[in-house]
Amino acid sequence: MIQLSAFADEISPDLDEQIAVLQSENIHFIDLRSVGNINVLDFSDQQISEIKHKLQAQGIGVAAIGSPIGKVAIDSSFDEQLHSFERAITLAQAFGTPYIRLFSFYPPKQATDPSEWRDEVIRRLREFTARARAANVILLHENEKDIFGDIIARCVDLFQTIDDPHLRNVLDPANFLQCAQVPYPDAYNALHPWTQYVHVKDVRADGTLVPAGEGESRWPELLQRLRSDGYDGFLALEPHLQASGQFQGFSGPDLFRKASQALQKLLHNMHWAY
Repeated sequence: MIQLSAFADEISPDLDEQIAVLQSENIHFIDLRSVGNINVLDFSDQQISEIKHKLQAQGIGVAAIGSPIGKVAIDSSFDEQLHSFERAITLAQAFGTPYIRLFSFYPPKQATDPSEWRDEVIRRLREFTARARAANVILLHENEKDIFGDIIARCVDLFQTIDDPHLRNVLDPANFLQCAQVPYPDAYNALHPWTQYVHVKDVRADGTLVPAGEGESRWPELLQRLRSDGYDGFLALEPHLQASGQFQGFSGPDLFRKASQALQKLLHNMHWAY
C-alpha cells in the first residue's frame, strides 16, 4: 500500500503549522528537511527530542531524512561530508526511519565533462553506502539538476557500479524534465530495478513548476505504471510552487494544499488506496 508524505517545510517554517496543514490533508508522514529554518542536520539533540515528541503526539511519522548530503562540490572536503553523514544516521535512528536522502555531488564549475569525476563520485558513494549498510539504513539518491547523477545514464551507472541494496533510487520526474530527460517511460524503465521512493512535483515545458498532472511528467500514466508494478512505498510531495532554491523549495499553506489535492485527485480517479 502506498503512503503519502511531504516536505512539510514547504508549508511553513513553523512545525505546528506544518502539522496542522498535513492533518487537514490527511497526510501522516513527513520528509524531514528543516524546522524553523534550521536544516535537519543542524538540529541539536534537544531539538530532535522536542520535534520527535511533537510529531508523535500528533500522529505524524518521519518517512525520510531529507538531508543535503552530496549537494556540494565534488572537490570539497569529504571529511566534512562524512561528519554530516554520521549525523544523518543518528537522525534516522532517532526518528525511526530507514531512509536518508542524498545526492551525488556537483562537478566543479569549470568541468566540461562530468564523467571526469566519476571515479571520485563512486568512491564517495561507496563509503556512504558501506556506512549505511553497517547502520542498517537505506540511502535514497535523488536526480538533482547539475549533480553528477542528474541524467538517466549516469544514475544507472551509479546503481549498477555500487550494486548494493542500501543505495536506492528516488524517482523525481520533474528533476529529469529540468535536465531534458524523459521521466516516463524512459527514466522509469531504466531505473525501475532500484526505485524505492518517489518525489511528487511537476513542471511545464516553459519551466514553470505546477501541481502533479498539470505539467509534462505524465503523472496519470506514471502512477498507473507504479501500481501495476506493485509499488508500495511513499509518494512524497515536494511541489516548489512558490519558490525553488538550491537547498529548499517553498509553497506556502494554500499552494501546498493545491498540490496535495491534485495528487490525491489523481489517486482517487484511479481508485488507488493510500
